[in-house]
Amino acid sequence: MTDGTPSPRVAVIGAGAWGTTLAALIARQEPVTLLAHSEASAARIRTDGRNERRLPGIDLGPGIRVTADASELRQASDLVIVAVPSQHVRPTMARVGHGIPPSADVLSVVKGLEPGTLMRMTEVVGDAGTVAPTRLAALSGPNLAIEIARGLPASAVVAAEEPVLADRVVERLSRREFRLYVNNDVLGVELCGALKNIIAVAAGAADGLGFGDNGKAGLMTRGLAEMTRLGIAAGANPLTFAGLAGLGDVIATCGSRLSRNHRLGEELARGRKWADIEGSLPGVAEGAYTVEAALALARRLEVEMPIAQEVHNALFEGKSVQRCLVDLLARETKDELADFRRWVDRLGVGAPG
Repeated sequence: MTDGTPSPRVAVIGAGAWGTTLAALIARQEPVTLLAHSEASAARIRTDGRNERRLPGIDLGPGIRVTADASELRQASDLVIVAVPSQHVRPTMARVGHGIPPSADVLSVVKGLEPGTLMRMTEVVGDAGTVAPTRLAALSGPNLAIEIARGLPASAVVAAEEPVLADRVVERLSRREFRLYVNNDVLGVELCGALKNIIAVAAGAADGLGFGDNGKAGLMTRGLAEMTRLGIAAGANPLTFAGLAGLGDVIATCGSRLSRNHRLGEELARGRKWADIEGSLPGVAEGAYTVEAALALARRLEVEMPIAQEVHNALFEGKSVQRCLVDLLARETKDELADFRRWVDRLGVGAPG
């Protein structure tokens, strides 16, 4: 930053593809701090004017202050965005959370569930970073980073317990090419963001095996049904799963080869093992890190998630992808809407028929 330039009042924690994209989006209108995990990474981005490793071909412009010094978060008095991989949220927030100004809103754009605690990412941010729930919001939706970085149109939803907080985030981040909506169902929005990655792994495997569009469409639809089933049991609004964070993100991540989770599924279909694939992906495939926690939550809530179970089997139990998908096809047919009886019962209305 040159002398006389205002200090950034917004900061992004995490210089991966999504964090860098959001920093670039913000920098078009105001200065922003991008906090990298190491000084070597920060120096490389500063020198190149790009984050070639995570966001190749995208010039970042002069409005981004790239640093590894967590003390610079103290200037971000308006908004701090958490954009690190889900497995790094707790240690990262424990390290830097004390530097977040008490006046700042905190936005999680991380999609996942924490193994063991089964916490959602806003809960982990709040717990590890001592951030009050009233200051926390979550952003989710069909957000393939490279497309947004290139200025292609996209939409997302911002969820917060406090409506005025969601409105502030939308005012700060919304652009003509990045349209934001609000939702007060934080639980549902975050479950959508976590669970759709698991379905995307299955969709990538289906593509890798040549199942065709009909087969993948059925897999995506039933995947969305089991996402919604878990959401209903957890207390989320089922309509959230029909929105941008649910259906919208399922379409994007299951249908695009830009999705790392989709690519993971394709690699599994080629017979490769997770241990060999993990280090070769251009970023983190969150579905692999979320599936165990998702299944644990499903067991706690007594919900069946057959697609998630087969993804887990393919990743960690040595079961072939072909066998996983064949076993899904062999499952007994049932009433398509049977999964939603619990929602009907909770609303206290009579079930049709």
